[in-house]
Amino acid sequence: MAIRALAAKAHGRGPVVPKVPALWAVAGVGCLAAASTMALAVSSDQASEPGIHAALLDWLILSYIFSGLVAWRRRPESRFGLLMVIAGLVIALNALRWADAALLQTVGSLVNFLPAAVFLHVYLAFPTGYLQRGRERALVIATYVTAVALQCLGMMLGGFGPGHVLEIVHAPDAAEAVLRTQLVVLSALMLAGVAALSRKRAGRPVRRSVELLVDSFMAALVMIAVLFATGLFNQSSAVVPIQRVTFFILGLAPIAFLIGLLHARLARSAVADLVVELRADPGPAELRGALSRAVRDESLLLLYWIPEYDGWADADGRPVSLADLAEHGSTTLIDRGGQHVAALVHDPALDDESELLEAVAAAAGLALENGRLQVELHARLDDLKGSRARLVEAGDSERRRLERNLHDGAQQRLVALALGLSMVSRRLVPDSEEERMLAAARKDLAASLQELRELAQGIHPAVLTYGLGVALQSVATRAGLPVKLSVDVDGPLPPAVEVAAYYLVCEALTNVTKYASASCASVDVTRHDGQLVVQVADDGVGGADADGGSGLRGLADRVEALDGTLRVLSPSAMGTTVRAEIPFARA
Repeated sequence: MAIRALAAKAHGRGPVVPKVPALWAVAGVGCLAAASTMALAVSSDQASEPGIHAALLDWLILSYIFSGLVAWRRRPESRFGLLMVIAGLVIALNALRWADAALLQTVGSLVNFLPAAVFLHVYLAFPTGYLQRGRERALVIATYVTAVALQCLGMMLGGFGPGHVLEIVHAPDAAEAVLRTQLVVLSALMLAGVAALSRKRAGRPVRRSVELLVDSFMAALVMIAVLFATGLFNQSSAVVPIQRVTFFILGLAPIAFLIGLLHARLARSAVADLVVELRADPGPAELRGALSRAVRDESLLLLYWIPEYDGWADADGRPVSLADLAEHGSTTLIDRGGQHVAALVHDPALDDESELLEAVAAAAGLALENGRLQVELHARLDDLKGSRARLVEAGDSERRRLERNLHDGAQQRLVALALGLSMVSRRLVPDSEEERMLAAARKDLAASLQELRELAQGIHPAVLTYGLGVALQSVATRAGLPVKLSVDVDGPLPPAVEVAAYYLVCEALTNVTKYASASCASVDVTRHDGQLVVQVADDGVGGADADGGSGLRGLADRVEALDGTLRVLSPSAMGTTVRAEIPFARA
């Protein structure tokens, strides 16, 4: 079985697969950066409680670098792990402002706000490591410019003390104004990042591990905004505790990411449970639930390829367009023997779990093929129902046309002929041979006209214009045997339902008169649970064959075209009961 992912990529280069020695080298650089940070903090007289501050910085450096290395090793096609490593190294550069050398102090002060921009970049680039939307790229670029360019400007104006080498003019007031502008803009950009992350999760369910990770991202950005706002209002007594809380929360994001990786590895063990579930040969709907549990994605959609229609369908056989589901998530096609079988529309975070998708698809291969065949059968049945309904509607339309032609054509001419003969008879000698012959002709003409009216009435029941109860009363009166009629229908019915009920009663009573040798019959029409229930019973000889005559078969087709059911109970010598249940919507 082949499986192909259709997740859109924002880059055109192949993945850079890191070598194991390179990973160890980066890990060593991370440990060295953490040790240097601690050494600079302890030896500097610029930091209050340097041990605690350095420990929190090391917490950030090590968590981001080592989590990034794990992610980079496992998913080299994603740049997210590399970004996390860069974030850890940028945090280490921030500690250089405690160094004694002026150049190192300058570098450390210059990147003072850069970690905030890197954090925003990392969070918005999850899970691929690439910024997918133009507004996200614009937001990240604006943050980098604010963090570095304004910082450089402030240092040129004499900001951050006299120890650095970038000062051109000593204008502390101007430098303070630049710093305040920088804090305001960065706070706003952090909150804009929170809004962008919340839009990513809005509109559909996400995996719990991904939800936890995105929540940690948003919490970190909110704390950075609060920290900057505190510095803006010169709340020096609150800056240190808020800074420590912010550092701690920032370090939770890599931990949440590692939890997500563990979650994904545990999900692979769920493939064994999936195999057990598939032993019961689940249907398409149950199979979707089993796959959803296996990949731990409640939003997963399962679609099937229908070759006959050259398209996709859901579990109920309804046609679906993959293009319309592009915003729902990523799409993974499952092929078997070089042909499409199914498609999974899932959380984009699963793009990083191709092995899990491969395992799930392999385990569910035969079940997916069986599900596809069932869905194809559903689609064909829907087409069959539609065709049958169209045939019934076409027949009814033709009946209405014939009824109009008989009523407006032959029937009107016969009525005119009867009036003409009546006028001629008044000119003849009473009781003459000619008058008697004309009277006989008029009688035959009246009988023919009555038969024609009955024929027209049978072709299309115009009497239904006055309601189903009136129409059935007319049928019961002409039945030729006593008929007990009960019609309990509150309110109007759809025309197709009324016509089906009318023809059912007509055909059933005709069969009773011709074949049942019955002394009486009953007709009951009621509403029950959104259905029209029509029952015709007699006390005749029974033994009727539901499939033996074209009349009842035609009625069954008409009822089933309306998604109804028709049953005939006819035990020998115990009468016959014809019962139809037709669902309807209130007209």
